[in-house]
Amino acid sequence: MASTLTIPFQTSNFRSTFLGEKNGFSVSTMPVCHIGLLRKTIECKESRIGKQPIQVPSNVIIALQGQDLKVKGPLGELSILYPREVKIEREDSGILRVKKAVETRRAKQMHGLFRTLTDNMVVGVSRGFEKKLQLVGVGYRAMLEGKDLVLNLGFSHPVRMAIPDGLQVKVEENTRITVSGYDKCAIGQFAASIRQWRPPEPYKGKGVKYADEVVRRKEGKAGKKK
Repeated sequence: MASTLTIPFQTSNFRSTFLGEKNGFSVSTMPVCHIGLLRKTIECKESRIGKQPIQVPSNVIIALQGQDLKVKGPLGELSILYPREVKIEREDSGILRVKKAVETRRAKQMHGLFRTLTDNMVVGVSRGFEKKLQLVGVGYRAMLEGKDLVLNLGFSHPVRMAIPDGLQVKVEENTRITVSGYDKCAIGQFAASIRQWRPPEPYKGKGVKYADEVVRRKEGKAGKKK
């Protein structure tokens, strides 16, 4: 007669937080190792444009008070408020320098931007800026009526635009417009609003374009082949 071998069932002492205990048997998990992440400090290089000095002409008056800068010249007066990321300093020789107040990526972006804005203010009140436009198209013409600029651009009625204060508009040969002043931002905005009425189209080039603008022309549809 064959003998029967009996194997006793043993319960494991391992415990698991995921599977739990079942039928007296449980599975344990290995301890988890926490891996720390190393933080690397990003060094922002100095802006190539921001580090350039700003020359102040003798006919320009600079008033600096904290983060507020006022510039006055023979053509007008402008002011700007600097953010906390940048600061402006005036040297004994009269040169202005825009510097970063903190070492952050945003400060690097503001550095070059506000250096350019400051230089535009100094140049604007001393020499001024101008933007030229040209009307291209049969019957397209411009004229001045008092303080308004009147444009004939192929619509059923002429377009009348009020000239903002501080800007001067000159019309030559009814097709060339010159916008000038001491505020470069205002000049660009008014010139863009003129162009917006009839942007140049790519087939014949008709419309209002900047004098130095290159319009990329497209080839028209070819006729049917015979």
